[in-house]
Amino acid sequence: MFTGIIQDIGVIHSIARQGSNISFTISGDKLVDQINIGDSVAISGVCLTVTRVDLSARRFLVTAVTETIGKTKLASLRQGDRVNLELALQPTDRLGGHFVQGHIDAVGDCLEINQAEGSWIISFRYPSRFAALLIEKGSIAVDGVSLTAYDRTENHFKVSVIPHTWQQTTFCRLQPGDSVNLEFDMLGKYILNYNKTTGATGLTIEKMREHGF
Repeated sequence: MFTGIIQDIGVIHSIARQGSNISFTISGDKLVDQINIGDSVAISGVCLTVTRVDLSARRFLVTAVTETIGKTKLASLRQGDRVNLELALQPTDRLGGHFVQGHIDAVGDCLEINQAEGSWIISFRYPSRFAALLIEKGSIAVDGVSLTAYDRTENHFKVSVIPHTWQQTTFCRLQPGDSVNLEFDMLGKYILNYNKTTGATGLTIEKMREHGF
């Protein structure tokens, strides 16, 4: 589990294909001392397992399987690309963003970037089949960054990015036309699934309490 608060920007040092899997060796100087083999690390929002750590070179290795590659932008990464890094949430950590699983739902596209007074406004396109999972002023993880969506339509939304987030994530290198990993709010997925499986026509406080919320 993650929160969408990026802790470092890593650099893809090398990429190797192993059958249908892809392994990435990533330089992550700020976090590598905290990473152990078997740990989960979010790589631009994708939860991957660390299989090797090289402290002397300040690098670690993760492997993505076919299922993950097919649902993310990982296959488009190249040597030298930068990626957002976040270590898994600890029970005592502050939840600064929102609950992020690192399980990407879809790949979206950056449409437009505009600088405003004190922030950047970025427009994204997403597959319309996920429209029910995105609400106005709701949370969404874009390349692993916890953001608030607004001006949402059936296939577009905007986010505002403050200078700190702009500088401390890969957003400062984002260009219109670039692909991004999208993960929609986990709570929305549970509510949508509940309504589908029970045939419920509405959600009430009583129903939420009955099911442990």
